[in-house]
Amino acid sequence: MVREKSLEDYCQRLVAGGATHAVVTDPKLIVTSPWVRWKCQFGCADYGKHYGCPPYSPAPEDTRRNLDSYHRAILAHLQWTKGLQRGREIRNFIDNVLALERELFLDGYYRAFGFSVGPCSICEECAVLHNRPCSFRDKVRPSMESCGIDVFQTARHHGLPIDTLRTQEQTRNYYLLVLVD
Repeated sequence: MVREKSLEDYCQRLVAGGATHAVVTDPKLIVTSPWVRWKCQFGCADYGKHYGCPPYSPAPEDTRRNLDSYHRAILAHLQWTKGLQRGREIRNFIDNVLALERELFLDGYYRAFGFSVGPCSICEECAVLHNRPCSFRDKVRPSMESCGIDVFQTARHHGLPIDTLRTQEQTRNYYLLVLVD
């Protein structure tokens, strides 16, 4: 068991890699609710088209049970302003969180598990559309929303910015979560 770094060190690594904020949190402050998944099912054109999305992702009640079995997590925030290369910025953010999950695991936090943001974007077209297994099971992670996590309320509990967008020009806030122990 290595565990020489503090969780704040991991947060600093995320910020150095491009995250706007990263904070250590108690998973009890991560809000879940069944209605969140409805927003995926009845509001997202990608519903059922990715292995990281419903109906393939964990149900909100399973998510809550798993969250409650952890004591620490890291909530990471990426603020994106129009003009930046959004796709690349978000992919980099997701890749950094996956790398953090692996680093935590190798450092002795064997239960480390990360959540992604939005529909999976690893493949151009998801294998689920062709009834094939995922080609990247080691990299695909469910989004927080797809598991019933209320990202808006969770961000607000941590004093982090998030608002509904009225125009495409507004600043966007993306959040990722890594469960630690």
